[in-house]
Amino acid sequence: MKLNYRQRLFLYFFIVFSLFTIGVIIFEQEREKNYKTEILESEQSIFVNFVHNYIVQNQISLDSIERVNNILSLLPENLRVTIIKEDGSVVFDNNLDTLKGVANHLDRPEIQIAKLRPFGTNIRKSASVNKEFMYLAKHYDGYFIRVAIPYDIVIKKFFKTDNIFLYFILFLFFASMIAMIYLSGRFSKSISKLRDFASAAQAGNPDLKNITFPEDELGEIGEKIVDVYEQVQENKKKISLEREKMLQHFNSLQEGVSFFTPKRNKIYANSHFIQYLNFLTEKPSLNVNKIFEEPVFKDLQDFLDESQDKSTVFTTQKSRDGKHFNITVVRFEDSSFEIAITNVTKMEKTRLMKQEMTNNIAHELKTPVTSIRGYLETLIKQSEIDSERRQFFLERAYSQIVRLSELIQDISFVTRMEEASDLFEIENVQIQPLLKELKKDLSDKFVENKINFDIKVENNVAIEGNRILLYSIFRNLTDNSITYGGNNLDIQITNYMEDDNYYYFSYYDSGKGIDEKHLARIFERFYRVSEGRTRDTGGSGLGLSIVKNAVLFHKGEIVAKNRSEGGLEFLFTLKKKR
Repeated sequence: MKLNYRQRLFLYFFIVFSLFTIGVIIFEQEREKNYKTEILESEQSIFVNFVHNYIVQNQISLDSIERVNNILSLLPENLRVTIIKEDGSVVFDNNLDTLKGVANHLDRPEIQIAKLRPFGTNIRKSASVNKEFMYLAKHYDGYFIRVAIPYDIVIKKFFKTDNIFLYFILFLFFASMIAMIYLSGRFSKSISKLRDFASAAQAGNPDLKNITFPEDELGEIGEKIVDVYEQVQENKKKISLEREKMLQHFNSLQEGVSFFTPKRNKIYANSHFIQYLNFLTEKPSLNVNKIFEEPVFKDLQDFLDESQDKSTVFTTQKSRDGKHFNITVVRFEDSSFEIAITNVTKMEKTRLMKQEMTNNIAHELKTPVTSIRGYLETLIKQSEIDSERRQFFLERAYSQIVRLSELIQDISFVTRMEEASDLFEIENVQIQPLLKELKKDLSDKFVENKINFDIKVENNVAIEGNRILLYSIFRNLTDNSITYGGNNLDIQITNYMEDDNYYYFSYYDSGKGIDEKHLARIFERFYRVSEGRTRDTGGSGLGLSIVKNAVLFHKGEIVAKNRSEGGLEFLFTLKKKR
């Protein structure tokens, strides 16, 4: 049978008041029970304090805790007293004849609670005496004192609530039902529901799953309103989730990003934006709006001051203290805008280095290629040239081809050390035999240039590294001395010191040395102390660059200096083990 409006309203109110009445009854009974529990806990707490004071006043240690038996006659006969160490072991229990085999009590609920609060309570059956007790425990310095009273019929009756209040509540309930019969005709269920929903929606916590409306026109409107509200909330959650993802993305970026309103108020700025902005300005600050005030950003400010109908993207670059930053401004349709600051220092340095290297390589290749072309063109155009002159041109062209091949080989070697160093084989390399091999390889040049090559390296000096690179260090240094040092040289290689991690080497020649202003740059690729030096002497211009990279490969450092006695000295370290 379908209930009419009034019946439905009465039924709903009946249920609500019934639940309310039950809730009040339960609440009151629980409150009364808590009150009585507090009384018992207060009494138990007095007993615990009494035992503790006796232990303190009589200076009783846990080893002689049995002396507590002396005061049991002053306590209630059915009171159980237990003393427990901090590790959970029971040292006293007046209900047990022996403590042998008693389980550790550290996991008892009342003990766990007493560790965190002034005292811990629990009602449960004792595993030791197989009786139900009401426990109370307190934590003192070095031990717990726990008392318990049997949770028997007497205690249960004590907790039993008074029924007078129950009868009074039931009377009020039936009186309310009579009043509701009268009032039910005056209120509309649908209006109440809509009002409740509006209030809950305004507070932001409507229970959409449990909202129901009557099957009438007003109820249908209410259901549609709830559906619209659900769609709005769902879209709001999606937008919030996407916003959170975007913020996480911006925070993980290595570039500075910020967003501003049309009035230039900050919406969001990540940490990199603040860091880069402070680097480019004089005074560090958390105020990101100083980008609209600092003179260094005047071009950016001029762009933002332009008419909104003009371009929407602006890019500029700022540099300071050797660092370079790209700054991009993107203006959106609603006149809000984004500013991004990207650190391009590494890319800029790489670009300049590649540009310089390309120019150097082109410059170095130009001379031998031009020479080869000239010799070959002469041979082609002068077909009747005599055989001796033809042989001269062929030999000159060949020597330039050899030089070109060595240049390409050195470039490849340097590139490999810098970009594919992990491909070099690592082994234990004895330095003295390696230097003796070098001396043998260059013996003809030593004789030709009257060079004395002296090795003062101990027999036990060994490096865990790459043999080819280690050989290239000493070979290129020696070639450098032969090429630029002059004749009648003394060359000496010494390992003058060592520690737990490194060998320290000295390489010097007694040659001409170089001007002090060039010392800091002689390890750069293609760097010339004087114009035309490399071309005149036939070198690739990469020898000392190879030396430096080989030393760095072995985790060492190298410097060069002029000797007071004359000549050039290189001091470098090589790590014993990689």
